Parts: sequence; C-alpha cells; structure tokens
Amino acid sequence: MKFKELVTKNKKELERSLLELKEKLREMRFKVAQRQLRKVHEIKTTRRDVARIETALYSIGAKTDESRKSKISNTKII
Repeated sequence: MKFKELVTKNKKELERSLLELKEKLREMRFKVAQRQLRKVHEIKTTRRDVARIETALYSIGAKTDESRKSKISNTKII
C-alpha cells in the first residue's frame, strides 16, 4: 500500500483499514507462535502499512487542527 493511495481516502476509510490491518497482524502473531505462518516477512510489511495509515490519519488531523487554529486566531476578542 502506497502513501499516495492513502491520501486519497477519507478518514473513515483509513480507520476501517487500520482496524483490519491490526486484526490481521494479531492473527499473524498467533500463527507464528503456533508455527503455522510460512511467510513471516508479511508481518513486517503489515506493520509498515499500519504505520503509513497512522501517518496519513495524523496528517489529516494536523490539517484540520491548522484550519481550526487559523479560524480561532482570526476572531477578535472584545
């Protein structure tokens, strides 16, 4: 999953995919413990995908916070 793909998604889609990936990561950890997972490198790629989604969510949150700050700073206090 590329970061450019994530930027085009909205916040709800990102949160949904984040939950799905975290659940997938959890299942993979159990399979590793039981020696059932053959492709162990998938854990690494899934962790990185989770980090990309969290970064995208943070950037969306930072953008909304900046707009809130600009609206607050433009208001005059009497």
